Amino acid sequence: MNLLVTGGAGFIGSNFIHYMIKKYPNYKIINYDKLTYAGNLDNLKDLEDNSNYKFVKGDICDYELLENTIKTENIDYIIAFAAESHVDRSIHGFAKDFIITNVLGTQTILEIVKNNKEQIKRLVHVSTDEVYGSLELDGKDRFTESSNFKPNSPYAASKASSDLFCRAYVKTFHLPVIVTHCSNNYGPYQFPEKMIPFFVLKLLKNEKIPVYGDGLNVRDWIHAIDHSNALDLLLHKGVDGETYNIGSDNEIKNIDITKAILELMGKDENSIEYVKDRPGHDRKYAIDSSKIKSMGWKPIYTKENFKEGLKETVEWYINNKEWVENIEKNKENELNKCVK
Repeated sequence: MNLLVTGGAGFIGSNFIHYMIKKYPNYKIINYDKLTYAGNLDNLKDLEDNSNYKFVKGDICDYELLENTIKTENIDYIIAFAAESHVDRSIHGFAKDFIITNVLGTQTILEIVKNNKEQIKRLVHVSTDEVYGSLELDGKDRFTESSNFKPNSPYAASKASSDLFCRAYVKTFHLPVIVTHCSNNYGPYQFPEKMIPFFVLKLLKNEKIPVYGDGLNVRDWIHAIDHSNALDLLLHKGVDGETYNIGSDNEIKNIDITKAILELMGKDENSIEYVKDRPGHDRKYAIDSSKIKSMGWKPIYTKENFKEGLKETVEWYINNKEWVENIEKNKENELNKCVK
């Protein structure tokens, strides 16, 4: 397999590349990434000398460069992670970036697949459970693949739009596209604006950690390795034109995961600072993953051993000081650019 991974320098993308290189050492993997603020080549530093791995800096909206890369590298499979994904950024003034990358970028990839159907065997488009909107906090419903789209943030709306473009291109042009909807990921290499690494790094500095609203919002947490394993299965054995939900039946309240992090880091609840809730904050996500589980997939990290996965994740951020320091330097450089 000659596999193009868009957004491979990001959190989930880099975990996926590590997973695939380890499992399929003879596959050629091309990492195509724009290297925005959340793209970090330090995530893949250990693969720089691997002859079956190559990095190409590029924007998924750049049709000519992306198509040229696909043709030059003889790509036959594509998995698309590249996306703007931080909900707060989509709310606080950056919604246009989400439309450009998540909608126009996806449409660009689909056009390339359409125009190179003889070469490209499959595109896996990685999306989110947030496209389905919110569930009742005390209800027992779960999102299924047939749940209606009800996005409540600009981020979720942009991902829902990209998913609908995938559907349209499948129906109109009969493209070999699979769409996935996954729950909240955790693990190493996550950019520290997301909850778990953000809290860990705050606590390392003895700073308070902000909890939105009452902290009772519920999310299903899946380890990035379990997500990678599911995507590997769909890449090889998924059915074109189908959508698959990916979750680990691990629904946890935000305040409970906060307290678990505090316990792991030897802190008490005095480190919590309750802050004004996020606008349009979805109350609950829960995913029905029975469709992909019927194909033989099951997560390693479940509700029963989530604390083990969380502990490993927290320790990774504590033990990888150089990675953290480089992230902090890059954040400071970006801030200085904005000020200038």
